[in-house]
Amino acid sequence: RVFNPKLEGRPVVVLSNNDGCAVARSNEVKALGVKMGQPWFQLKDLTKKHGIIAYSSNYALYADMSNRVMSILGMFSPEQEIYSIDECFLDLTGFRRCSHSGYGQRIRQRIKQWTGLPVCVGIGSTKTLAKLANHMAKKNQEFSGVCDLNSFSREQQYQWFNHIDVGEVWGVGRRLAPKLHDMGIRTVLDLKQSDPAHMRS
Repeated sequence: RVFNPKLEGRPVVVLSNNDGCAVARSNEVKALGVKMGQPWFQLKDLTKKHGIIAYSSNYALYADMSNRVMSILGMFSPEQEIYSIDECFLDLTGFRRCSHSGYGQRIRQRIKQWTGLPVCVGIGSTKTLAKLANHMAKKNQEFSGVCDLNSFSREQQYQWFNHIDVGEVWGVGRRLAPKLHDMGIRTVLDLKQSDPAHMRS
């Protein structure tokens, strides 16, 4: 979309090697029910009905864009940990004089202006909470792309955590979530309030 603005607002997928599966999906495609990793041949009818546009992977381009984004992010903190091609942690310890939410918006605006890429920012007291905040920022328009969990009261955090599936917690994922569901741990709040001794057993 950065290089072809005509694709804005249209359903777009990027396919894996040999164009086998959908490995990146625009919000418009997600709204149609297309799952991550879904085989392309299964989407033929949806493609005809909704005009889904598919592109082959271009890893050299993704690496170049990722490097640009990471170099911009490095300007916002002296401590940067690049976690993956599209994820990065910044240490904001000591950034007490500025609003973290406002700082997150500055980060988003700079990346959008300099690369054309939309990003979301999650802020928390741990990496796990920062990733959870990022999930909240992506899924809820009211945050305008930036969610700072540190600005929430404990009651506000619990209200949100009670509506987020435990599978969204970093390190839980699709494989462990069903096991936790069987134990009655269905939400982030359930996990937070679980007994550690019971969990270990």
